[in-house]
Amino acid sequence: MPGLTLPPFPDDVPTHPLLVIDYAQLRVGDEQEMNRLWQAATELGFWYLKNHGADAEVGDMFDMGTETMDLPLQEKLKFEQGDNGVSFGYKALGAMATDEHGTLDAVEFLNIAKDDVLAWPGRVHRTYPETVNNRMESTIKPFVRKSLEINHTVLEVFNAKLGLPQGALLNLHSLEEPSGSEARCIKSPPKPRWMAEQKTAIGAHTDFGSLSFLHNRLGGLQVLPPGSDQWYYIKPLPGLAVCNVGDALAIFSGGILRSNVHRVVPPPGAQSGLERWSVVYFTRPGTSIVLHI
Repeated sequence: MPGLTLPPFPDDVPTHPLLVIDYAQLRVGDEQEMNRLWQAATELGFWYLKNHGADAEVGDMFDMGTETMDLPLQEKLKFEQGDNGVSFGYKALGAMATDEHGTLDAVEFLNIAKDDVLAWPGRVHRTYPETVNNRMESTIKPFVRKSLEINHTVLEVFNAKLGLPQGALLNLHSLEEPSGSEARCIKSPPKPRWMAEQKTAIGAHTDFGSLSFLHNRLGGLQVLPPGSDQWYYIKPLPGLAVCNVGDALAIFSGGILRSNVHRVVPPPGAQSGLERWSVVYFTRPGTSIVLHI
């Protein structure tokens, strides 16, 4: 798990100055803050979120991730993602290609379905390692509920800005309906000292869901701004989450909200010698919702 003392993020790499949105102000309906969120979501589709109140839950999720990734590989593979198109479960290092040349990814992660978390001790989709089961009530469920609260608040702001009937976007993400929403813990190994080139950990992509709520302590996340051919790092800031719009929400908004291309590369500078950990919650629409492109 990431240590509490980390090498500083270097100041000689290109970074994108994301807007910092105050969740505490969004909750009380501050018009200026809602306008700034709207600006961020329609221009780049990425923003920092402060005062989200999830620090304790996030810290516990990092601990759960460490316990799970420390399991023997053969134990983790018992819970591997299936071939049915559902992403819940474990993905091993190097199981996916990151580009057209077939370069393998440099991450392993575990996806935990929102439906399984809220139904616990029942089961909706699949089983998980014992390290997950042991923390379902104390760690994972509080993180999922906090993430849902935050993302639903953001959806309500977008709903109002789009002039949609009250509750329209929330109805597309009903908690009562099964969905692809999930919590994910990601681990990337340190970049080998002999590796001169910048191997991509996760290739260029857009998120296919509605909203992503990301927590990371090291650099590596990059965005490609509209009309640019240069990638920019998103500098990790202590206590601030990185949020972004996904494809589904862009479609629901008729293209007004922006789902932007991003990727993950090894952390820059001295940070490249450390394991990179992230925790993210993906909000996705219900399985019955049809996306009209």
